[in-house]
Amino acid sequence: MSNWYLQNGKNSDVVISTRVRLARNIKGFNFENKCKNEDKKQILSKIEGIVPALGYNLQLLKLKDMDNLTKLSLVEKHIISPEFANSVDENRAILINNEENICIMINEEDHLRLQVFAEGMAIEELMNLAIEIDQKLESLLDYEYSEKYGYLTACPTNVGTGARISVMVHLPGLAETGNLNKVLHIVNNFGMNVRGVYGEGSQSMGNIYQISNNQTLGISEQEIVKNMKIITEKIIEQEKVARKYLGKEQVRFEDKVYRAFGILENARLLSSNECIDLLSDVKLGTDMGVISELDDTKVKKLFLYTKPANLQKYCGKIMNENERDMKRTEIIRQIIKE
Repeated sequence: MSNWYLQNGKNSDVVISTRVRLARNIKGFNFENKCKNEDKKQILSKIEGIVPALGYNLQLLKLKDMDNLTKLSLVEKHIISPEFANSVDENRAILINNEENICIMINEEDHLRLQVFAEGMAIEELMNLAIEIDQKLESLLDYEYSEKYGYLTACPTNVGTGARISVMVHLPGLAETGNLNKVLHIVNNFGMNVRGVYGEGSQSMGNIYQISNNQTLGISEQEIVKNMKIITEKIIEQEKVARKYLGKEQVRFEDKVYRAFGILENARLLSSNECIDLLSDVKLGTDMGVISELDDTKVKKLFLYTKPANLQKYCGKIMNENERDMKRTEIIRQIIKE
């Protein structure tokens, strides 16, 4: 089976991916920002000891044993955070399975950041999986928990359920029709965060945004799921209305997406940022049935293997920026012809 980020999911024309994350801390240790190295080492050792009993085919990988390219490739897949990848803390590690749809970051902002991923819209299914894994973890570890507040975390905004649901959405229709800011403003007013591709502080690229809940205290996991489903379904609905409007000007729309496809297919030098903007138009054209030369799987491969680190992993060699910009165009033609 292919990794989750190369699979097709529900509403994947608009929702690129879904992630559910639970923040947890182990009783008897300070939170990460005040945790001494010796304590972090103990936390890592404690978790390493429960891996066989945890199951899910998880294996423990220490960041200090990973090369920078591997770490950056995981960031590009949105499996670990940029801050986590850039850390020089030797006690940081991940528990990850072969499909990479389960990844637990160890000694990040919290002692444990349990994450599960899926392509397309899979909010309910992922929350169920996250709770299942969490209950297994809780049977093997003592969590910091308050009867009054719930799970205690390093950042007050995660206290309570410690649950954060994020959906990655592709909104070129709303951007093109000039309605994007209006919709994102409404999302903010409903108590949701709107962020760029790589989370807090990052910018949107290729009309891709992360929508996530910002309330974890005084609300259950089921209520978070319900609210996120309502918001996501509204975003999908608005984006599809915008796309229908774009489709009315058929010649103009076809010209725009085929121009992007033509550059991708024929360019000999392409930067990463230019590529993702072109891919945004090409994905829209493919999803709307205009570009018949591509399918969902090819589009997913194009998005993944044109990113700097994953491009180098795909080719099996380290390259400088200019070499990547040349090789990127070769990879694009190769995937299109598959």
